[in-house]
Amino acid sequence: MTRRSFLALILLFSALLRATSPGHAQDNAAQARPAWPADNVAHVGEAAPPPAAIRIAAVGDVMMGTTFPESILPPEDGATLFRTVAPLLAGHDVVFGNLEGPLTDLERSPKCPRPRRNGRPCFAFRTPPRYAARLAEAGFTAVNVANNHSLDFGMEGLDNTLAVLDNARVEAVGGERVAVFTIEEKSVAVAGFSYSLRTRYVHPLRDVEAAREIVAGLKNRYDLVVVSFHGGAEGAGAMRVVDTEEEFMGEQRGNVVRFARAVVDAGADLVLGHGPHVPRAIEVYRGKLIAYSLGNFAVYSMFNIKGPSGLGYVLQVALDPETGNVVRFRTPSVTLRHPGIPDPDPSGKAETLLRRLSEEFLAGEPDAAARRETLSRVWK
Repeated sequence: MTRRSFLALILLFSALLRATSPGHAQDNAAQARPAWPADNVAHVGEAAPPPAAIRIAAVGDVMMGTTFPESILPPEDGATLFRTVAPLLAGHDVVFGNLEGPLTDLERSPKCPRPRRNGRPCFAFRTPPRYAARLAEAGFTAVNVANNHSLDFGMEGLDNTLAVLDNARVEAVGGERVAVFTIEEKSVAVAGFSYSLRTRYVHPLRDVEAAREIVAGLKNRYDLVVVSFHGGAEGAGAMRVVDTEEEFMGEQRGNVVRFARAVVDAGADLVLGHGPHVPRAIEVYRGKLIAYSLGNFAVYSMFNIKGPSGLGYVLQVALDPETGNVVRFRTPSVTLRHPGIPDPDPSGKAETLLRRLSEEFLAGEPDAAARRETLSRVWK
């Protein structure tokens, strides 16, 4: 046998040994076996997917600048007004805010035929209709129009507002305008109430029995109901929620505690308050979250933003799709930079204030300890 033939025989023998070895047989089997689909593979240490939830982000008062009685509009025509806070709104199924004032070009305000009335400024807001696009760009899917500024330019101004919101695909909320979303195969209705003049676009806040009937009717039609309300006194002196009728500048502004709990009793799953222009307490009542005031969020000019009026927050809440109960919520703080531009506040001033106000509010309840524990468990 030649040397070359001997070497070839050795190589052939070695290859036969490798092919029949246990390790190599397993490698061949692995190559031949089809891979499991990725969603059937259990990875050690991998967190389970979070349970389904309906995610809602809500903020308080939004007024994006005015052209009445003079033009005072934000930089870059509002293109950057929400830029720094938009990430706080992202990733939610519904993004809600309270729109203070109409989106219209009408010239005359029946509310303020003169810029000053009895020696005092008359506050009527008029934001350019194109600013509806700014709301959509920031992620808003619904805005409340049931408030005391929606009629600053009369019913025609409000009709203009509804038209441009529709065109921007931002749902208007108030009275007969009920926004309806389908989320996690559930229908979610958002309805708007206010202490202000009752119109077809305002459900009554002060008529609590009528409010009960309206919410009960909505609950019969939809799986979950979110109630927005505009009520309560205003300013730093009105931060503490009281279970009594409130008044501001001669106007009766309702008992917001009685109203909020009554609509929960009637079927509301989440209650969102605005109007006082300052943060107010949060409570969990019968498993449902009530935020008594979301404060100011973006109010360019014309608003007081000193002290607590310059503190806002984004309510980020997850609701159980089956029960509507609050699963968890967060309240990242926002501060208003002069003259009313919102910025995230890492120091958390608004949240610190919210927690203190909520603690004070619950301290007066007969079941304060249990209510406090429930709130603490879901407030992340």
